[in-house]
Amino acid sequence: MTNDGVVVDEAIRAAWDSYRVLEKRTSAKERQQAGQRAQAAMDTYGREEVSRGTVFLVGVLTGFLMTEQNSGKKRLDPLSDLIPAVIRKLPTFELADPAQVPMVTGVLMAAAMGMDTVAWRDRFGQIPPEEALVHTFVLWLLADLFDSMTEQPGAIDRLMRETFETMPTEHS
Repeated sequence: MTNDGVVVDEAIRAAWDSYRVLEKRTSAKERQQAGQRAQAAMDTYGREEVSRGTVFLVGVLTGFLMTEQNSGKKRLDPLSDLIPAVIRKLPTFELADPAQVPMVTGVLMAAAMGMDTVAWRDRFGQIPPEEALVHTFVLWLLADLFDSMTEQPGAIDRLMRETFETMPTEHS
């Protein structure tokens, strides 16, 4: 595990790949490749580091959603709009353990307050697998909300993949 809210780049990419595995617009071939990349990152850096990558991305997407939209729409208020919208939808994921909701809500709150979500979450120790899974669901919900707000299905996936393409990889 890295320190001070720093996450290995490949773990962040793997966290996004975990989103892509859940996303229905991802083709079967891309879903399989994303799953393989995520597993390879977990094998190399550990499940914990990939989980921290997911927490990082939850912070990034929360920040995106809180900024003013290009269309001039009012930005989402984190307390009355954003966080409740995400938390209310978590039960749609069968595997979402309700006992993890307080911690994932805390991560969303930390992001809404402009805090480093990874450093905030690190204060509570390692992320258990049940919690890590719920963070992945939250990431998917935030991505879905972003796409809905921009009225462009797949917009956040394209943006994230373009961002990752500009970043050097461990093998470049």
